[in-house]
Amino acid sequence: QVQLVESGGGLVQAGGSLRLSCAASGRSVNNYAMAWFRQAPGKEREFVAGINWSSVNTYYADSVKGRITISRDNAKNTVYLQMNSLKPEDTAVYYCAARWMVVVTTPNYYYWGQGTQVTVSS
Repeated sequence: QVQLVESGGGLVQAGGSLRLSCAASGRSVNNYAMAWFRQAPGKEREFVAGINWSSVNTYYADSVKGRITISRDNAKNTVYLQMNSLKPEDTAVYYCAARWMVVVTTPNYYYWGQGTQVTVSS
């Protein structure tokens, strides 16, 4: 079993930055693809960014390209989401997720965190 705990969410003004962290425990996630999803009120959960097990490949939703960067530190069993130039439409609960090896943009992940709220004010 893998437990994922997100942190770093909060309230920020439009144009600001936040860095989310996702700490994994229970077992190493070095061989897992990791991803961030988000869900705004009344909307479906959507893919934001993903990174494969080796960090060679990263994937981003079109809506966040150029503003958000995903990275991982396998030594710390942690994944990060650096979010810059935030917009009010980025407001959502952000979830960390893990699955074996390969990033997919659908919510077909084995493990999920409890989520962290990001609110961007205009």
